[in-house]
Amino acid sequence: MRTSRTAALAAATALAATAAALIAPTTAATAAPAATGAAAPSGPYQGLPNGTKQAKTLVIGVDGTRYDKLLTADAPALKALMAGGMTATSNLYANPLAPTLSGPGWSTIATGAWPDKHQVKDNSFTGSRFDLFPDFATRLENADPTTSTLVIGSWNPIAGNVFNGRADLRLQESENDTKTAADAVDYLAHGNPDTTFLHFDQVDEAGHNHGGTSPEYAAALHSADALVGQVLQAVKSRPTYASEDWLVVVTTDHGHTDAGGHGGNSANERQTFLIANGTGYAPGSRRYDVKPVDIAPTVLKHEGVALDPAWKLDGRPIDEIAPDAFDALRPSLQARADESGIPAGVKGWTHTPPAGWSIDNSRMPSGGVTEWRGWTFATDEFWTAAQLGQSRETNVRARNVFAVADSDEWDDKAHGAGQFDSTLVGPAYPVSGASRGVLSFATNYKVDGPQTGDVYVVFDNGAPQLVKSYRSDLNTVENLPVTVPAGATTARFQFRYTGTNSAFWTVDQVSFTAS
Repeated sequence: MRTSRTAALAAATALAATAAALIAPTTAATAAPAATGAAAPSGPYQGLPNGTKQAKTLVIGVDGTRYDKLLTADAPALKALMAGGMTATSNLYANPLAPTLSGPGWSTIATGAWPDKHQVKDNSFTGSRFDLFPDFATRLENADPTTSTLVIGSWNPIAGNVFNGRADLRLQESENDTKTAADAVDYLAHGNPDTTFLHFDQVDEAGHNHGGTSPEYAAALHSADALVGQVLQAVKSRPTYASEDWLVVVTTDHGHTDAGGHGGNSANERQTFLIANGTGYAPGSRRYDVKPVDIAPTVLKHEGVALDPAWKLDGRPIDEIAPDAFDALRPSLQARADESGIPAGVKGWTHTPPAGWSIDNSRMPSGGVTEWRGWTFATDEFWTAAQLGQSRETNVRARNVFAVADSDEWDDKAHGAGQFDSTLVGPAYPVSGASRGVLSFATNYKVDGPQTGDVYVVFDNGAPQLVKSYRSDLNTVENLPVTVPAGATTARFQFRYTGTNSAFWTVDQVSFTAS
C-alpha cells in the first residue's frame, strides 16, 4: 500500500459528449473535421515546447484498476476505446520479483523492462536503475531533442521519480485528478505535445478506502472515465487533429483485493490490462500476448525511434509481437483435473502439443498430478493458481500459452517410483547450406531441490548434442549459438527436465534462425 494518501477524490464532471464521439480513427483520411476558428500551436505554451511530429501519443494510466470491474463499470469513454481498438489482458509479477505496488508497476510501464532490470521494488525507489533503463520520454528526447514530451501525474512520484529524466514538462498534481485532467486538456488544446503521459489516482484511492468490490470503487471508475473522456475530447478538438496520427493507450499498474489493498500475489492484484486505439489496431480485438513492458517500445516506434538491442528492453512494439505455436493451443485448453485449488471455470492446460512438436514421457513414472505429468502447455492464470508464493509469478517473459515442466506440483499426488523426467521436442528446422544458427526462447528456470534442465540439438537422425545445461536459477530470453555440421538438412531441439519435488522450467517463444 502507498503512504500519505488523501481521502478519495470528489467525482469529476460528467462527459460532455457521448463516448462513441470521443474516439475516431486517427488518420487524416478518416478523422472527423478539425475544429474551426482556432489556429495550430506555433510556439511554446506554458513551459511546454511546441511539438514537431505528426505522430502523437497519449498514454493514460488509471491507478489500481481491476479489469473485471472495468467490464461491469459505467465507463463509456474507456469502453469506446476498447470497442474501437485492441484490448489485451495479462498478469503482473509478484514477489520475489517485486510486489504489486505502484512504484514497480509504473516503472515497468515507463521503461519497458521488468523489475529485475529496472530494480524498483517498492514505492521508495531505492536502488532503481533508471540510468540503465530510463523512461520512454527520456529516450524520445535523447533520440530527438525537438520532441515535445509532457508528463502529468496525480501521484507525485510519477513525475518526480518514474519519469525523472528529460521530459520537457513534468507536473505533480498531489492526488488531484480533476486538476490532472484540466491541465491535460489545457495543454492538448493550446499546446502541441508529441507524447503525453497522464496518471489518475482516484480508483486506487477508492480501492484502499473501500475495497475492490465496493460501490465507491465502481463510482471512482465512473468518475475517472469521465475525466478520460474530457481528455479524449480535447484531443479530438485540436485544430490539427485531422492531420495527426494519434495512438491512445490506457493501462493500470495493479489491481486490488476484494477487501482493498494490493502488493500480494492474488489474481485480482496481478491482473492488468492494456487498451490501444489507433491506426493498425482492429476494432474490438482481444489479445493475450501483450504486456505492460510493451507500452514503452510501442510509443517509441510510433514516434519514429528505432529500438536499440543494446537497451535490453523486455518489451516489444505491439505490432511486432507474433503468436507462437503454443498460443494456437488456447482454444483447446482444459479445465482442472486434479488441481482442486484452481477455480473450476479456468481453462488453462493441455498435454496435446501443437503441430510439429511432441513430448517424450517414456521416462516418466505413472501417476502424479494429472495436469503436470510431463511437459504441459499452460497459461499463467492457471499455472500460478496451482500454488501461490512459489515463484511461479516470476514467469513474466512468457507470453500467452507456454510450456512448463513442474516437478513440484506433479509430486503432490502419489506416483510410481522415480523422478519427473520429460522431454519437450521441437519441430524440424531446415538448415541446408547453413553453417550456424541461433536458438532463441524465453525461459524461467527455478531450482528448489534436485533437478536438471538440458537443451539438446539433433541434426537429421543423429545423436543428441548438448547445447546448454541449466543448474541454477535463470529468468531471461536466451539466444544460444549453434554450429551446423556440413551436410545437415534439419535441426530439432529437445528440452529435457528432471526433478525430484523441486521447482520448474518454463519455455516459450521458441525460434531458430539458421545462416
